[in-house]
Amino acid sequence: MPGRKNPLQISRITEQIQTAITAISSKTEAPSDPLALAITQSRLENRPIEMSFNDLVIQFQGASGLPKMDVVGSADPYFVAKLDGKLQYISSVKENTLSPAWNEAWRIKNVPQGAVLAVEVMDKDSNSLTDGYVGQFRLEVSSGEKELRIEDRVLKRNRGTFQLKMDVVPSTDAAACDHPYHFDGPVRYSLHYSPTVGRLTRADSRLYATWKIYIKGIRLFFGDEVQGWNRDYSKARSIFQGPTSLAVRSVIHTGHRMLYARSAANTFGVLEAPSDILHLLHGHAAPGTDGASDRNPFAHRIKPALYTYVISVDDDSMRFSETGARFLVNMASKHALHSNCAQAVRFSGEFHPRPEGGWDKFSDDMSDEDVRWELVIDNKSGTYSPNNELFPKLKQLMEYNFPTFTVIPLDYRDPELARSSEACLAYATSKRGVSPEDLEPHVPPSEKESLIQRASNHLHIHRISSKAPEDAEPDSELEGPACTYEHTE
Repeated sequence: MPGRKNPLQISRITEQIQTAITAISSKTEAPSDPLALAITQSRLENRPIEMSFNDLVIQFQGASGLPKMDVVGSADPYFVAKLDGKLQYISSVKENTLSPAWNEAWRIKNVPQGAVLAVEVMDKDSNSLTDGYVGQFRLEVSSGEKELRIEDRVLKRNRGTFQLKMDVVPSTDAAACDHPYHFDGPVRYSLHYSPTVGRLTRADSRLYATWKIYIKGIRLFFGDEVQGWNRDYSKARSIFQGPTSLAVRSVIHTGHRMLYARSAANTFGVLEAPSDILHLLHGHAAPGTDGASDRNPFAHRIKPALYTYVISVDDDSMRFSETGARFLVNMASKHALHSNCAQAVRFSGEFHPRPEGGWDKFSDDMSDEDVRWELVIDNKSGTYSPNNELFPKLKQLMEYNFPTFTVIPLDYRDPELARSSEACLAYATSKRGVSPEDLEPHVPPSEKESLIQRASNHLHIHRISSKAPEDAEPDSELEGPACTYEHTE
């Protein structure tokens, strides 16, 4: 969090040592994977897999007694929970407190018996891309209320107490072994803003916004199916292959961290009712700006807009922003920015909401609540080029999470996709007052720099400051020279 670091806090050098020790330990010690062990044993002994599965609900209640992390203020804690290294949960950030109350739930089905939950508590540092480390704990999954000691990695010092509750019941899924670690909700979302944003207005806030929705059932529908980066696409090769690719990825990694940084300023929420997803697609971005005004009379209506999305492998999240978002200008790949240069994604492309049949059949005289809404989703991504044969699975996944939509998957070469997209944008400009220039990424004259320029400048400063150890920010992913790249996607 902001403020000068407490002299009593563990130094950055000690934190780096702790991180190195943890990395070495992770290479020398096999991670907990009871299912993999059971499969290996069954193959060695030539017998069926003997493994019981449970459905798990974890209530992350809160923590107390956390150490003060700054001279000014106390701490901005959040936590990262991992289940057998297969699933990850990242909490909301609680501002300026040593006794955070989260009260957040995590539901997972088909969890192998003997699974282990590992939790790291972190302190959000808004002045750095690297957050402070508070402590960690591990425990085997079992029912009951838990009060756990948080310790640092090296000295095992007491860093506070974490409270949670686990409810474990036997799984009723006869095919649990075929899709273990099935995330079952709740469907949470977070809203982030580009660091290049100035003073937000109701009309332009979406052009700086990006969303992350943790969707459920990915393993249920996709299994282990992923879409690797497209080796036939020259721009993708410039990111993932060749002598300059490290420099390109360094800029994109930095931009991703800036864009998706977690802070108390983010908006966090849960999609509880089927219609809640429609609220995220209104003509506003932040809560509290949903009312119509002279400046934005359609803030309370679903906005006709195209969105760029990826469904990630690492955390089962759907990440998206408007395709014309200003932070996408000159970015080497929109999809690589959202995926953080992941080698593979579950799926990627663009989507847009539309009234049944298309925007050209709609009138603002109709109420949004009286219309059946469709979600047109495609595979328009040169970086990952998803296989259109997976459209049935994509449709099932989207309707499983967003039942208020009828999902219509279309290949990027389908003429119907071009017709529907053009009708969407035509309605935006002719009926909703959207400026044509806001349909494509650009940097207005009032802004000093784009996201990619800010990321490049950060890398340049990082390289210079690394020559002065007392000022250096440890950040292993941010290596490489500062540079800019042309928009290709």
